Amino acid sequence: MSLTTESERQSLGVLSPSSEESLIARCAGGKGRNLHALTTAGFQVPDWSVIGLDVFAGFSRSGGLDDRLARLLADGRDTTAGRVAAEIAALIEATPLDERTASAIALAYRQAGGGLVAVRSSGQEEDGTEHSFAGQFDSYLNVRGLDQVMAHVRRCWASGFSERSLLYRAQRGLPPGTAGVAVVVQRMVPAERSGVLFTADPTTGRTDRHVVSAVHGLGEGLVSGAVDADTVVLDATTGEPLSTVIGDKQERYDAGAGPGCRVSPVADEDREALSLTADDLALLHAAGVRATEHYGAPQDIEWAIADGTLWLLQSRPVTTLGRDPGTAQEPEGELRIWDNSNIIESFSGVVSPLTYSFAADTYAKVYESYARALGVRGEQLREVQEWTPHLLGYVHGRVYYNLYHWYRMVRLAPLYPLNRRVLEKSLGVAESISDETADALHPFTPRPGLRGRLSRSARTAVFARRFLTIGRSVEIFHRDFYRAYEVFNNVDYDALPGDETYRRFRRLQRELIEKWGPMQALDATILLSVGLLALLTRRWLPDAPEWFTWAAAAPGGDVESAEPAWALAELAATVRADDEARHLLEHTPDADAYQALAEAGHTGVVAAVDAYVASYGYRSPDELKLEVPDLYENPAGLFTLLRDALPETRGGGAGEHRGEADAYLDRHLRGPRRWVYERVRRKARAALTDRERLRFCRTRAFGAAKRMLRALGRDLARKGALSAWDDVFMLRLEEVRGAYEGMIAHTELKELAALRRTQLAADAELHAPARFTTRGAPYWSGNLERAGWNSGPAARSGARELRGTPCCPGVVEGSAVVTDTPRDIGGGILLTYRTDPGWVAALPSAAALVIERGSPLTHVAVVARELGIPTVVQVRNATTEIRTGSLLRVDGAAGTVTVLADPPDGGAAAETPDTPRTETHP
Repeated sequence: MSLTTESERQSLGVLSPSSEESLIARCAGGKGRNLHALTTAGFQVPDWSVIGLDVFAGFSRSGGLDDRLARLLADGRDTTAGRVAAEIAALIEATPLDERTASAIALAYRQAGGGLVAVRSSGQEEDGTEHSFAGQFDSYLNVRGLDQVMAHVRRCWASGFSERSLLYRAQRGLPPGTAGVAVVVQRMVPAERSGVLFTADPTTGRTDRHVVSAVHGLGEGLVSGAVDADTVVLDATTGEPLSTVIGDKQERYDAGAGPGCRVSPVADEDREALSLTADDLALLHAAGVRATEHYGAPQDIEWAIADGTLWLLQSRPVTTLGRDPGTAQEPEGELRIWDNSNIIESFSGVVSPLTYSFAADTYAKVYESYARALGVRGEQLREVQEWTPHLLGYVHGRVYYNLYHWYRMVRLAPLYPLNRRVLEKSLGVAESISDETADALHPFTPRPGLRGRLSRSARTAVFARRFLTIGRSVEIFHRDFYRAYEVFNNVDYDALPGDETYRRFRRLQRELIEKWGPMQALDATILLSVGLLALLTRRWLPDAPEWFTWAAAAPGGDVESAEPAWALAELAATVRADDEARHLLEHTPDADAYQALAEAGHTGVVAAVDAYVASYGYRSPDELKLEVPDLYENPAGLFTLLRDALPETRGGGAGEHRGEADAYLDRHLRGPRRWVYERVRRKARAALTDRERLRFCRTRAFGAAKRMLRALGRDLARKGALSAWDDVFMLRLEEVRGAYEGMIAHTELKELAALRRTQLAADAELHAPARFTTRGAPYWSGNLERAGWNSGPAARSGARELRGTPCCPGVVEGSAVVTDTPRDIGGGILLTYRTDPGWVAALPSAAALVIERGSPLTHVAVVARELGIPTVVQVRNATTEIRTGSLLRVDGAAGTVTVLADPPDGGAAAETPDTPRTETHP
């Protein structure tokens, strides 16, 4: 393996899977971008690298080609495209390679593994949603040796100006350009079977079908049309074959002695049989489902199978979908991107209509107040009020970010290009939107001329003042919040008349929630300070590991949000000191544990439990979901966590990552740069610490609202408006208001609640994509069907190594505990689709943490860094690919999760997870 650093690769213009997404977008071309997306999404992709567009630009400058290319392309309007293409190809062939270009090609070849490779052109506009450029540029298979690679790179560059590509541009009104193409160098897979997978029927446009074409050997015979392939149509939901056509498959293509392919006959028995096994079809279906979900659109996927492993070679949008007369037309209207990112940390799975509507109402009020706090007034404020109520979407019972509105919100503060990138990291957004789209998103219509500049300057000045004084603002808000909170917290709402509880609920919204807006300047401060820290790290510490910035920005000292974890550890120590109490807890059901302890006379343990609940009873899994009881209402869940914490902690050491960050800085950054870096770092750490404090406030505010709304449910049930008190969760907030304000007939509510409860149960059975797009009204015109909503769970692909975003360094081997609730971890590796703040108390029992959805700035990731637990987030398909009891190796610095061994019983949870082995990361 090459030891070349990322900075050295970038200096030569060579791109790899670890290159920044923005660099890939600019320089890798369409094929390179798609390979990067496939690789970072965790698909099995052969080793690759890209000789970027800037390499060709450097070659063109050093060889004096710039002016001649421009003249030839300009003269092409008055002559034939074929003549222009031939002259350009001759120029590229005759121009010597300068040292930098030759070094870049040699490095790209090494990065792809050397040996036998494919050399493929990758045009900047290729494989896009509007223009595919299919077949316009050249690709070469089975190229071996550096001299041959260099020769074929030249040919790829020349194909960027081929006659067919120049004509393609002219036919579509695209201007000729001198930028050329990037070149992908990719390891050749010794394919036993190859083909193409469409995740929608390309002839009818039906998205409930997958179409697979397959041949023996390499896919060149299929792509060229020389081999009559097998074709299998699969049900998109279940993967069941719907129709099978056996192709003639007279020949197969394999690697030959030199570039190109060797053609040989296929045995008669292989020609007459389907080239794909049932296992092959299952792997292809699973990969198709994942790819469609990942990209949010049907895909055209090139694949190969070797030694039982499915390799994806390319994936591009299907740009020529036909129309089925019986299906709806492509919808028109506003484009929306829905992404559950880290909103799933607060509102996981199916949530009640009351929870969603209360959250959406809260977000709308808070961010409108934030705009006011930045000085937005008049018509501009009215425009802001158009989109703030729609920051969150509600699709089949799940909560999603309406993502474009979040970019608009970030643009309220200055330095938008930097802040939006950090927003994507902090939300855990898997894919960036294009720069063109991002630039078109505004919170309100920009004012032209001097008036617009003055307006922006005034808003920047207000933000700068809030940025500089945010610490003091948080202190004042924190003090005032708790003064008001005490008024709402110590009340028995069930003893009050319903109207009085409703009035207090409206007052809570005004005094605790609507005043939260100015505090959103803290989130903007985090985006700006962490963004600046990442920028300084990239410029001054280009070889720093990926986890470094998050560790350097980690809150200093003990963060308030880690207190429940420490308190639970102290409670566990109290129980461990009493052998009889420990035995009782380990053999008593959670619901009976408290009473059993009290009856057995363990007054010290009971007092410690009471103290924990008194301090942190509002902290529980799914604590922001109004329908979920907290520990005050049902303390049984505490005993699950307590029992799991009784063994001695086997995780990392608290604060260890901060020490590593400081040591790295001491070795690599000194003088004035270190001083500047520490000033920015101090601001980021202080802001993150304050955010964790405010999250405690948010949870308490939601807890008070939860108690009030539950009391209103009981009041409506007593009045006969609801059949049962918990039917209140099936109502929307405006309907609860309507019941008390006289805007809705009480006779409507029972039927409405019953209907919603039935619908929510059906929604819970659906497979929900993490990200998808819609046009126009989301539920109509086939939007959700195209987005991948269906009733079938995702299938396993068999991947053995998954990649994510590293959060906290350290290497751990141990048994996986795959769970959707924080329980029964027992020192294993906690692996989950998502977390929420209520999981914090379970962290000391985990040796490592792997989260499928989330970001380095989610609440649990911040606390895990504080506790020193190796952590990887954004590990796509982790809960699909890995089963409880699997032996894993988690590298929190590299961001990798490796399956070392499957469960011995094929997937049942191990009764006692293996004791993990923790290693100190170098």
